[in-house]
Amino acid sequence: MQGTVDGFSYGLVTPLVAYLMACLGGALGLRCTTRSMLVSNSWRPGWLALGSAAIGSGIWTMHFVAMMGFTVKGAPIHYDKPTTFASLAVAIVMVGIGIFIVGYKGASGTALFTGGTITGLGVASMHYLGMAGMRLNGKLEYNTLTVAASVVIAMCAATAALWAAGQVRGFLWSVGASLVMGLAVSGMHYTGMAALSVHLHGAAGSPSAGDSPAELLAPMMVGPLAFLLLAGVVVMFDPLMVMGKPDWTPNENKPGIPAHADAPHTPRRSSIRPRRGVGHRGSRTPQNR
Repeated sequence: MQGTVDGFSYGLVTPLVAYLMACLGGALGLRCTTRSMLVSNSWRPGWLALGSAAIGSGIWTMHFVAMMGFTVKGAPIHYDKPTTFASLAVAIVMVGIGIFIVGYKGASGTALFTGGTITGLGVASMHYLGMAGMRLNGKLEYNTLTVAASVVIAMCAATAALWAAGQVRGFLWSVGASLVMGLAVSGMHYTGMAALSVHLHGAAGSPSAGDSPAELLAPMMVGPLAFLLLAGVVVMFDPLMVMGKPDWTPNENKPGIPAHADAPHTPRRSSIRPRRGVGHRGSRTPQNR
């Protein structure tokens, strides 16, 4: 029996909140990636890791906020917690691989294409792994062409976002890029949901095992949101500057580059001048005689 699927049971509330979560994670991730290209190499891995976790947490939260509005008539939905949180790990790891490639190789050419492809596949993997964590008295079926379209959207969105991270420097431009990225991620999600159809096994049957959406809501929202909040504080108040250390290493502190040469030569110049004066007096004395 074909189930009746409704992805907007709360109206526009869940799509709008999900979009804001995607924008927040994207904005923090882009700022961290941009900052990593401006600091010394010793701090770059930390900024890239923070950006990966921010984008991964943002799109994961966006997905499950949107799923709060997903219902199937006559079939209660539950979620398997290990699979659900495994999708978060997949998102962070694969997004991190793409971001590290661009962070060290640059946001152009082969590095941009490779990083964008891996990051996009990570977003799509997170989505469909999260869907695999659903438990209901039925079978999920997907339209192959629509699924392929959602994956292409994810890869294009990821590539554009990584390009923006390498090219955009101003804060307002970063906000604009994150809004576009949030729109693309949300579009990928709802394109993937459009590919879904549910075939119910029938009214009879034992309830599926797993946690209900209400039971997953607290850890799913509080944890990632707290992390995104903390990441926002770190981005706004650069810890390097708070500790009084600059983002760059001065030339005199870099190995192989000597310090300023003015100070050690000063006493030598002062000692040379009197000797030259004495020498001149000595040479003029015989001439006067």
